[in-house]
Amino acid sequence: MARRCELCGKGTVAGNSVPRKGQAKKKGGVGQHIGVTTKRTFRPNLVTVKTIVKGTPKTIKICTRCLRSGRAEQLA
Repeated sequence: MARRCELCGKGTVAGNSVPRKGQAKKKGGVGQHIGVTTKRTFRPNLVTVKTIVKGTPKTIKICTRCLRSGRAEQLA
């Protein structure tokens, strides 16, 4: 289970990289021109944390959102 949060299950997601050229009409330009889209991956921000799971200390990979919300207590 590489690149996946062990608490919430957040993992990599595929998407597109869309290059945009030109100044937007809202900002006084002639409008944006969209180039050729290429595939890319959005990766979760994972950290390795030593925590207690079912009474035993264990090292797990969790996303920083789970760490900030307090779903896993970090050991010193």
